[in-house]
Amino acid sequence: MPDLAIIGAGIMGANHGRVARTVPDLTVTTVCDPDIDRAAALAKSIGAGYTSSVDDAIAAADAVVLATPSETHGELGERILRSGRDLLIEKPIATSVADARRLIDVAEQQDRILMVGHVERFNPVVTELLQLVDDPISLEIARVGPYPNRALADVVLDLMIHDVDLARAVTGAEIVEHRSMTRVVRSDEQDLACALLMFDNGVVANVTASRISQNKVRRITLTQRANCVVADLLRQQVEVHRIEHSEYLSEGGVRYRQSGLVEIPFLSQHGEPLMHELRHFADCVVNRRQPAVSGADGLAALEVCLGIRDSALAG
Repeated sequence: MPDLAIIGAGIMGANHGRVARTVPDLTVTTVCDPDIDRAAALAKSIGAGYTSSVDDAIAAADAVVLATPSETHGELGERILRSGRDLLIEKPIATSVADARRLIDVAEQQDRILMVGHVERFNPVVTELLQLVDDPISLEIARVGPYPNRALADVVLDLMIHDVDLARAVTGAEIVEHRSMTRVVRSDEQDLACALLMFDNGVVANVTASRISQNKVRRITLTQRANCVVADLLRQQVEVHRIEHSEYLSEGGVRYRQSGLVEIPFLSQHGEPLMHELRHFADCVVNRRQPAVSGADGLAALEVCLGIRDSALAG
């Protein structure tokens, strides 16, 4: 049973601590944060030790969850991997392509697990959706919500990166071209972003990320030749839509009539995506398996998102 250190006791670190204590194959031994009071509060809530020293936290564990600010991922992630510990690093893997590549190289040199926390990959509806992919044509992905009460990176690296990763997973292809527009509305960074992604297998994805909406939506619509699959990531529900019959009628003027069928598949698993993510990480650590979201996956999503952000037409 691996001993786990959580470095970073902010919102995501606290979530990891809360969930990790319920994973049978993990024992949280240490919480680390430069704010020692914050580290102590989280540690007390989960029955772990605490420290403000990264090196002490690493020494007390077999594996590490790194949930510090994104700009620290390169330096801290490399230190963790070089120490011989396996690493689950929150998304984005880093804030530069050079740092991401270095993490991948060090993990390979040290023969360590490097998993990136694109937690939506472990949402039960995404697990089901991936089983339903059959000759996809296009994707529509919306991730919108109200403005948060905490400091964030731009909306592309904070929100849209989830859906760039999901689009790659669903299509099973690489993004070869993209077009995008962004707007700065309430912060000093992009608050709204819309991107059109083109894949090497011909699939097109339209992705919207916003933190200026009045409601919270997390939805994927996958159009295929035989059906349309709608996945609601918040409600954890999947619908498969099929047209059964359609016809044009001329009596009394031209009209169109269509009848269809909606199937609601039974999900093979339920529960919080973070729980499934941490269970998967524990399995990778114990059984030395490649993670579902590798460093290479994190790098691919980062490269595309940096391109979207930097080439976007601003509004």
